[in-house]
Amino acid sequence: MSTPSEIMKQVELAIAEPYAWPGGYPKYIIMSDGEALSIDAAREQLESIRESTLERRNDGWRVVDVDINWEDPALYCAHTGQRIESAYTEDEANQ
Repeated sequence: MSTPSEIMKQVELAIAEPYAWPGGYPKYIIMSDGEALSIDAAREQLESIRESTLERRNDGWRVVDVDINWEDPALYCAHTGQRIESAYTEDEANQ
């Protein structure tokens, strides 16, 4: 299990590099309540995320992991409501 400071390093790396390399797969944030957060929303809310993650708060801003959305076309950001891009499914606009 990762420590809060290790998780924050992952979050900061995801913000700096929102696509995994190699492959260019889109990353997203998993919150402690199981909700998904887009990288753009994480960038905007970084201070709240940092405080909650490092202090292990259960206020909705604590991050537990950074992952890749491989194939979920129905994964949406809990903060903005925008669809989180997936690696192996077409964008809704292209369907």
